[in-house]
Amino acid sequence: MKVLAMINRVASACLVFALAAFPAIGQQTVTFTDDAGRTVEIPADPQRIAALHDLSITVPLIELGVYPAASHGRTTEEGVGFIRSSKVLTGVDFDNSDIQFVGNLPVDIEAVAIVEPDLIITTPWQTTPVEQLEAIAPTIVLDDTVRGDLGMYETLAEITGTEDALAVLEGRYESQIEQIKRLIDTSDISVNVIQGVNGEVLSWHTYGGLGRVLRDAGFQFPQRVDAIPEGDFERMSAETFPELDADFLFVTYRTDTLETPDDAIAYLEEVMPNFCDFLHACRENQMIVMPREEASASSYYGLGVMAYTIISHISGRDFTPKPD
Repeated sequence: MKVLAMINRVASACLVFALAAFPAIGQQTVTFTDDAGRTVEIPADPQRIAALHDLSITVPLIELGVYPAASHGRTTEEGVGFIRSSKVLTGVDFDNSDIQFVGNLPVDIEAVAIVEPDLIITTPWQTTPVEQLEAIAPTIVLDDTVRGDLGMYETLAEITGTEDALAVLEGRYESQIEQIKRLIDTSDISVNVIQGVNGEVLSWHTYGGLGRVLRDAGFQFPQRVDAIPEGDFERMSAETFPELDADFLFVTYRTDTLETPDDAIAYLEEVMPNFCDFLHACRENQMIVMPREEASASSYYGLGVMAYTIISHISGRDFTPKPD
């Protein structure tokens, strides 16, 4: 009986793959060269996209006004799927939309096929082989580490014909940056983002949306951080704390795993007990602890939240500059 059930399961999956592999009759296509160097014929107006990375593909699509038919996601301890950061960034998740959860890493190939997508968008991070995905529907690989967080929006807007929606998002962000510059003399204030992980301190050249806002607004970063290649980060020992210090420090914690500010502090304590004694920003109450979902996300809404947070914490405030 088990063998028969397995045969039926395989036959069912093969049938779904075969049906999904046929393009819609009369559907217009365009040629697209993806970040894996593959040339793919994709729908000119895709209607059922399977987005195989929640943060770098699904959230941007939703912000552009496009709801994918299916999405990669994460799971709670109870096994319930969710689109990471999406509830706080867009208000949309699996539980209040028609977006189908197709698994995490790797995604469930059968679940993807059942959705019958007309376009699959994946990333090098996703471990499901492209060969399996392209047997279901035209598949393209987009690398957010190459395109950059907001560069993904440009490509996704081009694919989905939502350039006008992107222009509105970009215009709003430009106004938010102008407001920061009007209210704060950013050129004379140093900042940095740090995080404790497994007894080491991490720092990024540009940390997600938070780092993008800080750099676009003209804040100064420590030389050690500027020396990190753009798009990269470094793991360092406690001895580097003085090199990572600044007038204001930002530290994040994961709300999607129910962490709290106390967890962020505890992780830094693991790097060095009483770490606050060694950081000017912490000693002077100029260390800002905030949720990671908004700070790290590839999201124009997240950028707006970060702009407001920076203004509310720094503008019009008397603070103690870090000694040279």
